[in-house]
Amino acid sequence: QVQLVESGGGLVQAGGSLRLSCAASGSIFSINVMGWYRQAPEKQRELVAALTSGGTTSLADSVKGRFTISRDNAKNTVYLQMNSLKPEDTAVYYCSLKFPAGVDYWGKGTLVTVSS
Repeated sequence: QVQLVESGGGLVQAGGSLRLSCAASGSIFSINVMGWYRQAPEKQRELVAALTSGGTTSLADSVKGRFTISRDNAKNTVYLQMNSLKPEDTAVYYCSLKFPAGVDYWGKGTLVTVSS
């Protein structure tokens, strides 16, 4: 019913930038939270950034000042602008869409590799 398609991952040198996009399709409830999580090898998945449909933003401390999350509600698309990338940002990045009452959906993930 709901599909999330991520794009924009890749290989970048430390200090570089990437922009991730995630487009949601299907039955999208207007009140929701869209965000990005990441999972590095042998680590737990962690929240990177989230943005509610009302405009409230959450950012992990490790990315504050470097990453920006934004969304286009008309297109049901969320973006993650990643600047000043570090090798420790290397991970698979997953798009997330959460509805009230705990219903959530995940994308398949896009790999971001930051070389030193």
